[in-house]
Amino acid sequence: MTSAQVDRDHPDDGAAGGPTGANAPEEEYERGLGSRQVQMIAIGGAIGVGLFMGAGANIAKAGPSIILMYALAGVVIFFIMRALGELLLYRPVSGSFAEYAREFLGPFFGFATGWTYWLMWVVTGMAELTAAAIYIHFWFPSIPQWVSALVFLVVLFGVNLISVKIFGEVEFWFSMIKVTAIIGMIVIGLGVLTLGFSEAGDTASASNLWAHEGVFPNGIGSSLMTLQGVMFAYLAVELVGVTAGESENPEKTLPKAINTLPWRIIVFYVGALSVILAVVKWTEFSAGESPFVHAFEKMGIPLAAGIVNFVVLTAALSSCNSGMYSTGRMLRNLAANNEAPKAFSRLNSRRTPAVGISVSVALMGIGVILNYIVPEKAFGYVTSVATAAGIWTWMMILISHIRYRRGAEAGVLPPSSFPAPGGALFSWVAVCFLSFVTVLIALDEDARVSLYVGAVWAVVLGAGWQYLKRAGSPTAGGPETEYAATAEQR
Repeated sequence: MTSAQVDRDHPDDGAAGGPTGANAPEEEYERGLGSRQVQMIAIGGAIGVGLFMGAGANIAKAGPSIILMYALAGVVIFFIMRALGELLLYRPVSGSFAEYAREFLGPFFGFATGWTYWLMWVVTGMAELTAAAIYIHFWFPSIPQWVSALVFLVVLFGVNLISVKIFGEVEFWFSMIKVTAIIGMIVIGLGVLTLGFSEAGDTASASNLWAHEGVFPNGIGSSLMTLQGVMFAYLAVELVGVTAGESENPEKTLPKAINTLPWRIIVFYVGALSVILAVVKWTEFSAGESPFVHAFEKMGIPLAAGIVNFVVLTAALSSCNSGMYSTGRMLRNLAANNEAPKAFSRLNSRRTPAVGISVSVALMGIGVILNYIVPEKAFGYVTSVATAAGIWTWMMILISHIRYRRGAEAGVLPPSSFPAPGGALFSWVAVCFLSFVTVLIALDEDARVSLYVGAVWAVVLGAGWQYLKRAGSPTAGGPETEYAATAEQR
């Protein structure tokens, strides 16, 4: 019996997070993530290295219009998260993205989504380890880059292996540091604008947002080309969906975490960048540096670079920590559906998927090797695939939501207690937007490599699926989705 069948036979259980069938082992997890931790994980997912470091290149390309690009992408991200929220309250599971793709689109899409999301976090973990090692050089330039990467890898591995409560607590404090830093930067920037103190006080003005060749100084086309980098900054915002199987009260904590997303985007992205660009005109920013570090240096505030470097280090470690958490859960979900070795389905005595985490961390260790062999190029080698993998994951969430709404409106599936505003229409809008971003990636010579990597990954997934079919996997050789079968009966 599939998980979809269980939900239809027991609609109350499905809607409220009850049993979800043999293919969904998340009931064996420890529900050790409280509301406080889930909220901060959700907040931390919206603040990463993409904001602290990546915004510099985007500002140089788009000027003040970058604020509008982050706002536009933020609206679409909210549509995606509300679609995910409706699915999570219909059936909260830790392997959420893969489970929903499997139920509504077919077994192959569940298989492909699970492995793609796993790959995204493995390569992101490599990139973040590299970034963290680079940041350590700020204080300790004599320490080899690979040594720092290895130390961080081992420490975070231990955090994830002990228990989900330890993971949640570490992630809570990582997120708290990032949030406090952003709010502090905004307050100081507003002080410079209103009171005129610091070395930047004489030139700081809201007019900097439009006075230097306008809001779109390089043209609308150039601004739109930054959307790919902007979307990268929002990767990991969907991580709250992976926590569903280990949240103490998902029916309460998940809607709250998702509904606060617009405020997080307004404050941490639109608000922070608006203040920074008002304090320092956009022409002074460039790629390869943090706009926050540059702005504080311009203000002449002592220790600014060191403080922001610490915050960016925290953001990198937070992302790597989250990656270890999510990869173990996704591998366990794949194993439960006969799409990965059965060993990945095992939990240790502390009810964490130790085998899946260990294998993922071992592969992240490739990042340590790259830091030893080519430390100056390691970061660039492992980041190109993340955006393409993230777009695939978001697409699967949206299309699954569209099909779910079709079934719910027809009375085939139980309604969710957290319906998305705009229903399937807003999900279609988000699908079109992500398709547009994919076209922009194809037009960008530097970013196009991610599509080449994606094509190779698609071949690997296809070969893996054919192997499962030949091996007689019940998932690969079974019927289409239960949802599709029911739709045919209608």
